[in-house]
Amino acid sequence: MMPNRNFWKGRRVFLTGHTGFKGSWLSLWLEALGAEVTGYALPPPTQPALFEQAGVAKSLRSVFADIRDFDRLRKAIGDLRPEVVIHMAAQTIVRRGYEDPIENYSTNVMGTVNLFEALRQLKLRCAIVNVTSDKCYHNREWLWGYREDDVMGGRDPYSNSKACAELVTNAYRDSFFSPDAHESHGVALASARAGNVIGGGDWTACQLIPDLMRAFLAHEACLIRNPSATRPWQFVLEPLRGYLLLAERLLEDSESFASGWNFGPADDDAKPVSWIADRLARLWGNEARWAQDGTAHPHEAHTLKLDASKAKFYLDWHPLLPLGPALDWIVAWYRSFQDRAELAKLTRAQISEYEALSPKLSLPGQVRPE
Repeated sequence: MMPNRNFWKGRRVFLTGHTGFKGSWLSLWLEALGAEVTGYALPPPTQPALFEQAGVAKSLRSVFADIRDFDRLRKAIGDLRPEVVIHMAAQTIVRRGYEDPIENYSTNVMGTVNLFEALRQLKLRCAIVNVTSDKCYHNREWLWGYREDDVMGGRDPYSNSKACAELVTNAYRDSFFSPDAHESHGVALASARAGNVIGGGDWTACQLIPDLMRAFLAHEACLIRNPSATRPWQFVLEPLRGYLLLAERLLEDSESFASGWNFGPADDDAKPVSWIADRLARLWGNEARWAQDGTAHPHEAHTLKLDASKAKFYLDWHPLLPLGPALDWIVAWYRSFQDRAELAKLTRAQISEYEALSPKLSLPGQVRPE
């Protein structure tokens, strides 16, 4: 199922983190759906940045500010009075969490508190989708996908901060935004946990796809830390579609949909890092290559999967773009960058092409979770 254009046309949306990789893709999609979007974030975190390459600034109103600045955040929300809030502003890099734990926790935990508290004080009636991470779960390094009711955890600061953000979500939902009392407060609050999101225009440091593309563009070997690690890889538009569908349901039926949701790929697309690197090197050609980085690095999880059965059944959300074709789309994007092609046009074209995909299996929508 795709987002409902009639639902989003003219809908006031407050999107935090809109200058990042995922935020830029979502901003362009919301523009295509006809939403009225205000983005709240720091300036683009990388150079180059998809936000600039795809002309995202032209599609929405931007407030460049820190999620940790409560007064500025509260005013921005109050000015828009949004009907939908999608929270993606975060410190997103595992290694950076080790390097600066204070920034990591203050952004990912207190930034989330600031958002919820601003909405509580303003007494707005809206749907909130808080985007956390697949790394929020206590990772037991097992082969099975984690379900929404599995234990929160996180051994490193980044993963732990995302688990904390989930606990904050639960506390605000239980204390202030209870689904049972939705008629009185009007807030429907859910969290969304996605797998390792990949796509064109990602220039994030210390991430597999951007590292590989930078190396290939420079005709260098990419050094990879953990080639045997397995991750739930998924094209960027897959979880974004889940966030949009979830927001639609939250406004229709808060009591049933205000909870945590996983958006992960098919089991076959949980591949080792080396598989991704080999496939991209073949697609890129020109003697593209990688090598294992033998230096010491901080701990990172080895095996991670998500069970998205809940989203498949209750939201009619299913993975549409398998990993193989997704990697083809990614290579096409970075090839276009190399060739100095029009990246704004290409990025929007990939959104349109994705919207045209048909699911292999569709279950009836509007099902109420038990």
